[in-house]
Amino acid sequence: MLPEGYFEVAAGQIAAVVTYLEMRQPPPELPEPSLAFPIERLTGPDLERYRRVFRAVGEDWLWFSRLRLSDDELAAIIGHPQIDVFLLRADNRDQGILELDRRAFPDIEITFLGVTANLVGQGAGHALMVHAQRQAWSHNPTRLFLHTCTLDHPKALAFYQRAGFVPYRRRIEVAPDPRLAGLLPETAAPTIPLLGKAC
Repeated sequence: MLPEGYFEVAAGQIAAVVTYLEMRQPPPELPEPSLAFPIERLTGPDLERYRRVFRAVGEDWLWFSRLRLSDDELAAIIGHPQIDVFLLRADNRDQGILELDRRAFPDIEITFLGVTANLVGQGAGHALMVHAQRQAWSHNPTRLFLHTCTLDHPKALAFYQRAGFVPYRRRIEVAPDPRLAGLLPETAAPTIPLLGKAC
């Protein structure tokens, strides 16, 4: 455990406060699926399609965990029979991603859930959340859980709480800045300063 105080984060690193949230029973009523945003299961696994939508959704928030994986590593995850990947379609393009991980059943994790910036506030995120809950609770898990962090959209935590998730844990994550590693362009996540770049 960290003592109270401030701690130096090395140049070239990013730090985030991560909040874990859980839901131990399904909501009393789940809304009907949205017809405005079709959601389809990713099959294959189609690595190129997965990486494209992962980057489109996550670039503004420095999502990088899947980008640093080799083809074999990524295929082993998203091709696993207990990993379900769904893509939200809008304007004939993939503009949202949902990933459910059932490998630690009876717990199910929402590993990723997000939409592209142009769809924020349009109901697309809500459509993905409804789909996530319907899919997850159809397996009768003990709990459904996820995490968000201070690098995510500023309304993400409130969004999850409105959906019925309750915070239960907090951690600090420190990692190499993916922009300096070349996983994302230096222009990604303009609200997060890029520190440690050689002049």
